[in-house]
Amino acid sequence: MTDTQKWLLLAGAAGAGWLLYLLAPVLTPFLVAALLAYLGDPLVDRFEARGIPRTAAVGAVFLVLLAALLALFLLLIPLLDNQIRALIRQLPHYLGWLQGTLFPFLAANLGLEADGASLEALKESLKRHWQEAGGLAAALAGTVSRSGMAMVGWAANLVLIPVVTFYLLRDWDRLVAGLHDLLPRSRVETVSRLVWESDDVLAGFLRGQFLVMLALGLVYSVGLWIAGLHLAFLVGLIAGLVSFVPYLGFILGVILAGAAMMVQTGAPLDLVWVLAVFLVGQVLESVVLQPLLVGDRIGLHPVAVIFAVLAGGQLFGFVGVLLSLPVAAVLAVFVRHAHERYLDSRLYQQGAGEE
Repeated sequence: MTDTQKWLLLAGAAGAGWLLYLLAPVLTPFLVAALLAYLGDPLVDRFEARGIPRTAAVGAVFLVLLAALLALFLLLIPLLDNQIRALIRQLPHYLGWLQGTLFPFLAANLGLEADGASLEALKESLKRHWQEAGGLAAALAGTVSRSGMAMVGWAANLVLIPVVTFYLLRDWDRLVAGLHDLLPRSRVETVSRLVWESDDVLAGFLRGQFLVMLALGLVYSVGLWIAGLHLAFLVGLIAGLVSFVPYLGFILGVILAGAAMMVQTGAPLDLVWVLAVFLVGQVLESVVLQPLLVGDRIGLHPVAVIFAVLAGGQLFGFVGVLLSLPVAAVLAVFVRHAHERYLDSRLYQQGAGEE
């Protein structure tokens, strides 16, 4: 490849990146649809291998995914609604515990003073107005309905995502074959190997990590419910969702559940049950869930995982946090390939010969 070709390739990549940045608000439903199609394609291929036509297989998988998402939505929304209602009702009690127990403890032992007047005003306001807070679904509907454009955008995305997912699933193999045909013939083997390894790492990691998060959320919720915590489902769900960052689900869950349990019962001994629930979840994650469902697919050290999440959040906000680990998993494949190329390079071999 000549220098001119390299500069043209670099300019094309920069231009494509800039275009993606400009189109980011429009691309969201297409990216979600592409992710759903990517995750559903292996199942469609299995049906197709058994003689079922591609379109019929896509329709079957699409209906199963839609039914599962609908069932999950109908199951989670009432539970979340009840938990958030309970949290809103208990907020004055939490603030009272902060003002009457925690702040005096901090003042007596650490010399820290807190402004109790603002907490008292906030507590009285919550007592007066918590009944006005509607259900979760009603609050979401009210927020959307206050903006006509927002409502149109939500409706368009809800319609667009399943439609695009269906067509991408139906034509997925054809699209992949078309991209393969565009590769330079001299680089087909190398690029195909990198894509195959990236696909293996990414698919296994996404599916496995989703199952780990779901299992941990269930374990934490059931365990905290057995321990008697009123907000067991809400705390367990939060801890499970953030467990893709090593130890973050454990730490955040212990803090939230411990604080809620102290406010609820006031008995320090109950913290032992909270800690036991999260220790059991941590052992299950390390010994059973991660090795069985994820394994060593991502190939990153825990410190590198934490750095990737923080870097993604710093650069692209919440979306960057969500995309940080999949991107890091793919980059790890390229780094391993570059490392292999370096070990086979003349530079490395000459250095080894001189020693």
